[in-house]
Amino acid sequence: MLRAQLGEEIYSSWFKSLEFEDFDGRVVKVSVPVKFVRNWIQEHYAERLLHCSRVEFATAERVEVVWRQPGVAVQRPAEARPETTIAEKAPAAASQAEAPPRVSVLRPPVLPAQRTSAGGLEGSPLDPRYTFDSFVVGASNRMAHAGATQVAETVLTDAPGYNPLYIHSAVGLGKSHLLQAIAWEVKRRAPSAQVLYLTAERFRYQFVEALRSSDPLAFKERFRNIHMLLIDDLEFLQGERTEQEFDHIINALLDGGKQVVVASARAPNQIERLNERMRSRLQRGLVTELIPLDHELRLKVLEKRLGEKRAADPSFTLSRDVVDLLAMRLTENGRELEGAITRLYATWQYMRTPITLDIAETVIRDLVQNLEPRRIKIEDILRIISRHYGVSKGDLLSQRRHRSVVWPRQIGMYLAKHLTARSLPEIGRRFGGRDHTTVLHAIRKIEGEITKNPHLGDELEELKRLLNH
Repeated sequence: MLRAQLGEEIYSSWFKSLEFEDFDGRVVKVSVPVKFVRNWIQEHYAERLLHCSRVEFATAERVEVVWRQPGVAVQRPAEARPETTIAEKAPAAASQAEAPPRVSVLRPPVLPAQRTSAGGLEGSPLDPRYTFDSFVVGASNRMAHAGATQVAETVLTDAPGYNPLYIHSAVGLGKSHLLQAIAWEVKRRAPSAQVLYLTAERFRYQFVEALRSSDPLAFKERFRNIHMLLIDDLEFLQGERTEQEFDHIINALLDGGKQVVVASARAPNQIERLNERMRSRLQRGLVTELIPLDHELRLKVLEKRLGEKRAADPSFTLSRDVVDLLAMRLTENGRELEGAITRLYATWQYMRTPITLDIAETVIRDLVQNLEPRRIKIEDILRIISRHYGVSKGDLLSQRRHRSVVWPRQIGMYLAKHLTARSLPEIGRRFGGRDHTTVLHAIRKIEGEITKNPHLGDELEELKRLLNH
């Protein structure tokens, strides 16, 4: 009925993958394998679908369209089936002819993540997709890419490249990609090279484990014989002893002529927790920034990611209008561009119909909406405050009055007041059941300190930035 009323093109685009699930006497439940198809049907064809359903189920009051996991067979309870359906009235051959063909879904092989290791230390996972071949170069990242390739090509030669190499940028612009590409390239050129890639959080975790086992000296010794250390997300390095140990290890490596590569969301002179000596040493080599992608580079990234999908399935394609739409609407970073291509590819796999501008608009709608500032929750504030100041969430919610706990707690209450819509009593309740007057005192305390301490303003801005990512 839908095919006859709407035409073959609309039917194939939106209803070909729809399947009957259940009928409880009031609600007809059907399913589709793609979420945005579900939303589109509900918004544009709900009444039409209900009208058709009432031919089979006279008492139907509404149709519910749900999303089903790909590959999950629909289990239809026998009692939900009408005694005689239109399909059953038709000859078997006609029924089979009308049934949409099942297509096999082609998926590119997923390569397992690997870890570097050196000196008995296990590094953070390396994504096999993050190589120099998959990195798209443009005006906004050409200097960083050149520095990274030179370091990777010369680390074990008599004429090493920039040391240290420091790459900084906002999220999603490629700094982790470049660090991991360096690690892959060095291991390709010299499989026996001692290369260690660590996020700052994993560095801290391994050092804390060494402290617990009373083995901090042995921890430092493990770095002595490595050829290259790559540290990602330096801004998340925290804890006084961890920072001191990091300083000692970096200085020892640089003094020994070993290569150091660092990535961070901020430049060295904007990370207050670094001491002056470390800040100076990190600035001694090449400090380069990845800036947001311009329109030309966004197009190149989209074409590159589209080419990767076509390598797995040559029949997949996107029109120039669709690619231009993505480049124009998605301007934040490369991750959202890659995510859009992945979504359109998945949509095409299930629908097997050309991706039109309307379909593309629907698929990326939430990505565009996500460019608005994210809604911050008090739980997010507690998590970031706990990580930033090195105190547990339990301490923040406890009755402890030590300054090491009170100060982060007051910072958290101040941020909750300015970044959420919660009332003072609600903030107090979420911070360990405190009275609203305690929250008000904390807010006034921080506001007073901001006027006296210029560094506090920078610290608060850093916390807000972390909360918005």
